[in-house]
Amino acid sequence: MLVWRCKPPAVPFPLSLGTFVKHFSVIEPKAFPLHRIKAKSLTTAAAIGTHNSSCFDSFSCRQKKQIRLYVDTLLQWNQKMNLTAVTDVDEVMERHIEDSLAILPPIQDSYVSHCNASIDSIKLVDVGTGAGLPGLVLAIACPAWKVTLLESMNKRCDFLEHAVSVTGLSNVEVVRGRAENLGQNVSFREKFDVAVARAVAEMRILAEYCLPLVRVGGLFIAAKGHDPQEEVRNAERSLKLMGSSTLQLCSVESRSPYGQRTAIICSKDRPTPRKYPRDPGTPAKLPL
Repeated sequence: MLVWRCKPPAVPFPLSLGTFVKHFSVIEPKAFPLHRIKAKSLTTAAAIGTHNSSCFDSFSCRQKKQIRLYVDTLLQWNQKMNLTAVTDVDEVMERHIEDSLAILPPIQDSYVSHCNASIDSIKLVDVGTGAGLPGLVLAIACPAWKVTLLESMNKRCDFLEHAVSVTGLSNVEVVRGRAENLGQNVSFREKFDVAVARAVAEMRILAEYCLPLVRVGGLFIAAKGHDPQEEVRNAERSLKLMGSSTLQLCSVESRSPYGQRTAIICSKDRPTPRKYPRDPGTPAKLPL
């Protein structure tokens, strides 16, 4: 199996989290000069700074700029390919950036308490990352983390490669491939401390996609809607077969219609049997 990787040049910088949106300034698009982001739309995004979010406490100037560059690039590329249904900067900030950062505290708290290890330099894989959500945003927030963005669609990988270059991230690797294949690849199987997935598939399917990539003792976190209890119950067998169990369901603030999302935290208790994941396409067609 061919696995394509891309790593940008190293650009080290310190970590902090902060209220950056109210300082949101206009970034002139460079890659697509004929499709400019309107200043009015960017000004609207400044209103988000009035929201009290613990994820915006102390971002550095560099991290603020990286977020701006990422959002700018996302909207530019979205004009020529389908990356997101959201087309306005303030909506991107609310529905994508804030939503991605909202799962950061559950990841940190659960890893420290359950894994009894430092959260400072973990290896995280974002399965089915799409436009880089939440993985690329988490990589900006936590530059000491090593983040792998796993995506099967070539055009989206082209965007991710460009976004990583534009933002100057040195802690991100873009991998083109299917989760079913990488889960059977010794270079990726059970090599990650944490796997995350957002808006990819139901839990029964996600378990087979993500858990073979997580080391024993690591975590799998799925970002779900406001009421995922039934979905979690339906996934109990799949989680058990993958060597996992549900630790907790954490409610997180969200701009969704229900005002919250749920981070489903699962622990990897034992090795995943070698027969999993099954062949590409099978988990989605025949969920466990």
